[in-house]
Amino acid sequence: MPTPTTEFADVTGSEASMRRFLHGLPGVDQVGAEARAASLGTRSIKTTAKAQAIDLAISMVDLTTLEGQDTPGKVRALASKAVHPDPADPTCPQVAAVCVYPDMVAIAKETLGSSGINVAAVATAFPSGRAALDIKLADTRDAVEAGADEIDMVIDRGAFLSGRYLQVFEEIVAVREACTRADGTGAHLKVIFETGELQTLDNVRRASWLAMLAGAHFIKTSTGKVQPAATLPVTLVMLQAVRDFRDTTGQMVGVKPAGGIRTSKDAIKYLVMVNEVAGTDWLDPDWFRFGASTLLNELLMQRTKLTTGRYSGPDYFTLD
Repeated sequence: MPTPTTEFADVTGSEASMRRFLHGLPGVDQVGAEARAASLGTRSIKTTAKAQAIDLAISMVDLTTLEGQDTPGKVRALASKAVHPDPADPTCPQVAAVCVYPDMVAIAKETLGSSGINVAAVATAFPSGRAALDIKLADTRDAVEAGADEIDMVIDRGAFLSGRYLQVFEEIVAVREACTRADGTGAHLKVIFETGELQTLDNVRRASWLAMLAGAHFIKTSTGKVQPAATLPVTLVMLQAVRDFRDTTGQMVGVKPAGGIRTSKDAIKYLVMVNEVAGTDWLDPDWFRFGASTLLNELLMQRTKLTTGRYSGPDYFTLD
């Protein structure tokens, strides 16, 4: 797991130096970013390539339930579906992770068993992030001790938008440290920006670099609770950031768009963008994920159509 980048110690040593660095990043041409995202979204992917893309997208899904009405039974059913998304077709790949609230981690972990599917838990006063740091850290430790393989934390958007960048940085570092268990093992950390509240693509780029400097393993667009959630232009900027970060430091960081991605056509647009912007190394569940609750069924319906020539209705697969 990446650690805070020591070669940038001078950048992260004070509020003033952090501000100079983040505001010194190249500005984002919003019109240009939107135009490039739209252009990449027009690429035509057909037949064998489309089938491969759908299977890859399925393997990148973080199958998610984050509702106040979640029950142990619902989480068990979701975890079972994660292992066998299409019980009628054993060739269907399993998903990357199941994402739940911390109190459901143990149930998801038990159900998934030795499947190799990760359990992700949202933490740090998700989705608002409005809590004292000690509460955020306790929230994280509880999920990690329950067996979470990944922690999805939210940044303090109020602090970020107020320019208190060092505070946000230090919170990410502290949460990353809380992801480590007593035996030395730990959970990977995904840092959620809630890009719908960040107002500009320049802020998305700044948040991306701030999180990566703090040791994030993944950067993530959204909680799924605020609109707009994931968008192609926002994800484009984040992919550019992880590409540039690797060029600078040699470290890879993953990207997870979440919220609002509902169709196989949309998922394939994101995969095209990953390939064109970041590169083929990111076309792997270890480095790119979809945060979704409804996307999987759409991917399964398209997969069945490609395999059988028949389009199954939405009721053919279990509802998430």
